[in-house]
Amino acid sequence: MGMIERNTGEFRGAVVDNVKRTSLEPQVHANVEQGSTVYTDSLKSYYRLNERYNHSWVDHTAGQYVNGATHTNTIENFWSCFKRSIKGTYIQIASFHADRYLDEQAFRFNYRKLNDAQRFEIAMGKIFGKKLPYAELTGKAVV
Repeated sequence: MGMIERNTGEFRGAVVDNVKRTSLEPQVHANVEQGSTVYTDSLKSYYRLNERYNHSWVDHTAGQYVNGATHTNTIENFWSCFKRSIKGTYIQIASFHADRYLDEQAFRFNYRKLNDAQRFEIAMGKIFGKKLPYAELTGKAVV
């Protein structure tokens, strides 16, 4: 699941087990300030968001994609880029690594306005003090 802040264009996402309210709502609450305006599609899992947020939605099943300021085009753009990266670069991914692929594309998307050198500097600045053991990287125990 994913969210994009309209003013900054920052993407935040997470791999969730399903699209039920119990999986999606905690992600929204953890990333969106109470009282904010939230735009979604008409998935029933989002219906209770209006208890904490100014919630408006579009109903794609009825052919509605825009209603004034309400649309999901920005997040749909992110998912389109994400799917193209999987199909065009990686071909397929292992589900236990989905969070890593999502993080990579979130980084690319959030820093898309920078040049390659600037993105490289930011990426290198984020690796200090981090470890990724081979077993965790591959999902297998080291022999």
